[in-house]
Amino acid sequence: MAAPRARGEAWVKAAAVFAFASPVLVMVGAFGSQMGLWSLAVGYDLLAMKIAWGLGFVGVVAGLAAVVLAARNPKRLGVFAAIALVVSVGSLGVFAWQKARLAGGVAEDVSSNPDDRPGFSASVLAMRGQGGPVSHVGPEACPAAQPVMAQVGPIEAGRALKAAGFTPRGVGVGRSDGDHAGFWFGVTHDAVVRIRPGRTDIRVAARDARPHGGEACRLAGKISQALQAE
Repeated sequence: MAAPRARGEAWVKAAAVFAFASPVLVMVGAFGSQMGLWSLAVGYDLLAMKIAWGLGFVGVVAGLAAVVLAARNPKRLGVFAAIALVVSVGSLGVFAWQKARLAGGVAEDVSSNPDDRPGFSASVLAMRGQGGPVSHVGPEACPAAQPVMAQVGPIEAGRALKAAGFTPRGVGVGRSDGDHAGFWFGVTHDAVVRIRPGRTDIRVAARDARPHGGEACRLAGKISQALQAE
């Protein structure tokens, strides 16, 4: 009798530990991608959105099993069972919310002038490769992406990029470029500020074709606000 009881206790405690597998794997994937240890395809697509997502479902099943097993000795095992269930259900809920948020965002290529989008420089295009967003939007879908109806100087445009969280990557005649690496997974968005007489336009686009919950729109809005302040 003692042996089955001991095994039951071990299973409950193991379930409590296993409940953290999904969120820990997400953090490992994010850290590795951020540090350049592996690509987004490994850290984000594989580790986070496939393996950790699957572990979330397994964790919920393990949490429910832990609750059943803990019913035999709730005073001793109740806390472990509660940890297993709460953490696993919470992790899966965050996954579901995040997936819905990402899917509901606008396209990750945003311009203040969709009919005449600013082009990226040759050096930026070389870094971007062929994996960018397949569609683009303008102010009608992203109201924050507004042009500045004035001719802003390239130096001022560079300052606006920096104020919006971008790293300036070059200033030229009638333009300023920069890129932004996100905190999670190091997802990169490129930006260009194009300067013409009487009008300054912006464009922000992710380097990959994944949905990011409208991150390009949010960043374009920050650049627009910074340019208005200049």
